[in-house]
Amino acid sequence: MREHDSATDLDIAALRSDTPGCGNVIHFNNAGCGLLAKPVLSTMLEHLNLEANIGGYEASALRADQVAGFYRETAALINAKPENIAFAGSATHAYATALSAIPFSPGDTILTTRDDFVSNQIAFLSLRKRFGVRIVHAPDLPGGGVDVAAMAALMRTDRPRLVAATHIPTNSGLVQPVAEIGRHCRELDLLYIVDACQSLGQYELDVEAIGCDLLTATCRKFLRGPRGSGFLFVSDRVLQAGYEPLFIDMHGSRWVAPDRYEPAPTAARFEDWEFPYSTLLGCAEAAHYARQVGMPAIARRTPALAADLRDQLAVIPGVRVLDRGPQLGALVTFAIEGWEAQPFKAALDARNINSALSFREFAQLDFGDKNIDWCLRLSPHYYNTGGEIAAVADAVAQLAGTGADG
Repeated sequence: MREHDSATDLDIAALRSDTPGCGNVIHFNNAGCGLLAKPVLSTMLEHLNLEANIGGYEASALRADQVAGFYRETAALINAKPENIAFAGSATHAYATALSAIPFSPGDTILTTRDDFVSNQIAFLSLRKRFGVRIVHAPDLPGGGVDVAAMAALMRTDRPRLVAATHIPTNSGLVQPVAEIGRHCRELDLLYIVDACQSLGQYELDVEAIGCDLLTATCRKFLRGPRGSGFLFVSDRVLQAGYEPLFIDMHGSRWVAPDRYEPAPTAARFEDWEFPYSTLLGCAEAAHYARQVGMPAIARRTPALAADLRDQLAVIPGVRVLDRGPQLGALVTFAIEGWEAQPFKAALDARNINSALSFREFAQLDFGDKNIDWCLRLSPHYYNTGGEIAAVADAVAQLAGTGADG
């Protein structure tokens, strides 16, 4: 039966035909890595073949306009200018590079939230160890999600050197109000960084509306780009203030005298000279593909599929859905009685259902609040179907009924 989503005007069957992996698995691990679409795959393979036939430097020179297309397409996704985009090998690399540009001093405060990506929090702890910064976590609302009013009060009292928020934490379906946080940062002239790894390709993003100075994302998740790729958005304000990464190289700067260099005037100062060009071109195609499908339609369908899955899981005996907050996205997390983490995931793997595990070490604060040591994460995307939602919920129900020894 050919499925069409009339609510979003998406031809789901055509989109699935464009996604080879849909014929092999029920892919509910888009928060880990989305399935590549055919145009992305063919773009990457074509460039690798070109490199093999004429040489790597020569291939990138020949494809200079397509390389520039990465910056145009990525900027269009987040309402930015191409010169404000820097390619990175991962979102974590982009985040660390951005942090390295901030001249922290002992006693400086980083104001963040209780729901974040583990690597960001470890980076803050590393900064505390090396520079003596303070880490302050804004409290949550009783129903989940950051208390923006309380966070704004901390902005006024603590005058943080950096305010940091993750739009959608990797360990739950929570969508944080990053634009509300950004409004307070602008009012108080505070530096603001946003991790948009899980929202890029799932929701429409607008850096002007968010009000961030820096934004990081990966291309492999809901954007459906290749692994080993990400980017950093750097605002004009940050560029004009002279922020630059700690270890700037010959791509990000010019050596103009024996004792002096000049950083690039654009976000290129945050890039390194060497690029995986086939990967970058795949990212450009993934961004173009998402825009062709239509981000408004994607932003309606993807969270709706997750909400349906969440509802079906919530009525299964022995299953505890963990997602909390006023807005929930396409990451569905739950705990299940009678199972350990690896055997439960293996049981889903055996049914050709892709999923992911999260452990307390990934989310010490959030999982401590929820009193869990692990959970399973399911993350559908727009190319998934209602039938797949039902099949996954049925598989979980069967496993919940049998237990690990059943």
